[in-house]
Amino acid sequence: MYRGIFSKEGNAIWISHLDLMRVLQRSFRRAGLLLKHSQGFTPHPALSLALPLSVGVSSCCEIMDFELAEGQVVAAAQLAGMLNAVLPEGIHIQKVYEPTRKAKELTHLRVAITLEYDNGIKADCLQMLTELFRRDELLMEKKTKSGNIVTQNILEMMKDVSFAVIDGETLCMECVICAQNPSLNPSVIPAMILRELPDYAPDFSSVRRLAVLDGEGKPFR
Repeated sequence: MYRGIFSKEGNAIWISHLDLMRVLQRSFRRAGLLLKHSQGFTPHPALSLALPLSVGVSSCCEIMDFELAEGQVVAAAQLAGMLNAVLPEGIHIQKVYEPTRKAKELTHLRVAITLEYDNGIKADCLQMLTELFRRDELLMEKKTKSGNIVTQNILEMMKDVSFAVIDGETLCMECVICAQNPSLNPSVIPAMILRELPDYAPDFSSVRRLAVLDGEGKPFR
């Protein structure tokens, strides 16, 4: 078993999860690497992504687990270079190694949310946003896989919230969010600003994953 850390940037952020899986699988073939496949009538390659990335979200910390077919003996240190030589622009393998931890130990993500204001940032915007995310609760309805509607307090799934002014029209919000059981989609955060503080809602927002963390807040590898 190997684990790769890769980034997804630029135009590659518009590649969907299923298409990304196809891109990665084809890249192994183009690099002359054979993936192990499951048995049965519909064999599947032994390649998985820990936390599928939403379309339009960039990341520098995606995790890919894979197994090579029997007889394929390649040093982990060589795999990143072999794959990067054939991967499309915007997808880059940073490191490949043999993992010692299970993906279920990945519990949190550090994310950055860029908030852009066409007419400039209001004088009290930073204060209003800070107070919003210091409330006791911020409720949101979510549809479960079974079709039921549940109410969640998203503030219970967020911590270490901070804001920084980039320029007169741009704010950057950083926070740590729950990634699994439960999970919070960071794209709902700008939507909550629009709902609660419409006069301070950004005209455009974008999300970037910065780090994957374990339950102790340490980098997961």
